[in-house]
Amino acid sequence: MTKTGRLGVSCALLVSVLALIGGVRLVAPATSGVQGTPPGVDGQLTFLRGALDAGAGERAQRLFPEGHFFAHVLYGLARVEYAARFGTGEPQRIEAVREAGWALEQLDSPVGRAPFNPDLTPAYGVFYVGWTTWLRGGVLALEAPERRDPVQVRRFAEDSAALGAAFDAAGTPYLPAYSGQAWPVDSTVAVAALRLHDTLLPPRYAGTVDRWLDGVRQRLDPRTGLMPHRVDPDTGMPVEVARGTSQSMIHRFLPEVDGDFAREQYLRFRDRFVTTPLRLGPAVREYPEGTSGVGDVDSGPLLLGVSLSATVVTLGAAQVHGDDRLAAALARFGEFAGLPLHTPSTELLDARSTKRYAFGVMPVGDAFLAWSKTARPWVASPPTAPPPPDVPGWWQLPLLAGLLVVGLLPWVPWLVARRRRSRAGGLS
Repeated sequence: MTKTGRLGVSCALLVSVLALIGGVRLVAPATSGVQGTPPGVDGQLTFLRGALDAGAGERAQRLFPEGHFFAHVLYGLARVEYAARFGTGEPQRIEAVREAGWALEQLDSPVGRAPFNPDLTPAYGVFYVGWTTWLRGGVLALEAPERRDPVQVRRFAEDSAALGAAFDAAGTPYLPAYSGQAWPVDSTVAVAALRLHDTLLPPRYAGTVDRWLDGVRQRLDPRTGLMPHRVDPDTGMPVEVARGTSQSMIHRFLPEVDGDFAREQYLRFRDRFVTTPLRLGPAVREYPEGTSGVGDVDSGPLLLGVSLSATVVTLGAAQVHGDDRLAAALARFGEFAGLPLHTPSTELLDARSTKRYAFGVMPVGDAFLAWSKTARPWVASPPTAPPPPDVPGWWQLPLLAGLLVVGLLPWVPWLVARRRRSRAGGLS
């Protein structure tokens, strides 16, 4: 074989191997529901801690206003949710308490609080207090009551009280996250934190939560019947249609607040936002079906109306709702399209294996994915009956067929040339 021929065979072999890897990623399990250990997440968490130590949070802050916050809070939450699958006293729980505590320290630092206004009610706004209270409660939940840090218990109780008082005093279910700006998703996280309080400490906020739910039901987006994306901060009335980036996160937390309302809302969301662009795999639209709009800092660029961030977060929402078929499909498609890269552990250097997506160029995206793959209910019981399936069992077939063509096509010139040589040899 000539040098050119050997090069052609090598290229064809490489393309075929890559196509095979893509096919395996489309069919291999990529998540494990609310009970099992999600594959690859331990490596993701190792990568994320190293990236955060190297300034990934600060770099994310330059991309969007909550970049530093989300990079750290989601790392801490993924640690908590991953460790909750292991027994009390096991190394994973001990490590999670330490690492999530470190994340809380970063959020409580001047850098962590810098984007938020201390003059809001509660101080620093519902976004900041809601997420930090949820994470702090998660750390406490990993430990037996007698082993909990009393300083963290006191802070958890004080921040919960601040949230409860703010909701009770407001004329709207949606508290401001920034001056003059309110998003329902932020208050949903905060109310879930109040539910968490009432499972860890003596209950206080059932009435607050019930009043919040009544207010939400009175202020749904009239076009979709869902919680709106943005509201008037004084009245809580919708000023922007429901959108995928906030809906996907709302449905991660709403089951912790009220199971029946959450299921009704989730099915509406799934019907209007989950799509299969070009029939090449499940994804989530940023705007409801029949509506178009432009992308922004929350959604990222929209391709065929799809938001990558909403798609990643919906994986976790589906898992919490027991929608295992959709969660598995989104996870497998993410393994196929996300270009995951593994590095092996090295005992000699005391280095643990890592896993990153898109070559690790945007660690905050890895944080969202790790948080989604570890999703599990904290307060609510897992659903006894899953929602009716919405993703066909054959969704991978068009992609697998395309990969088969891609894997075989480079061999066609080689096979044709070989056949010609055979014919020429026979004629001679």
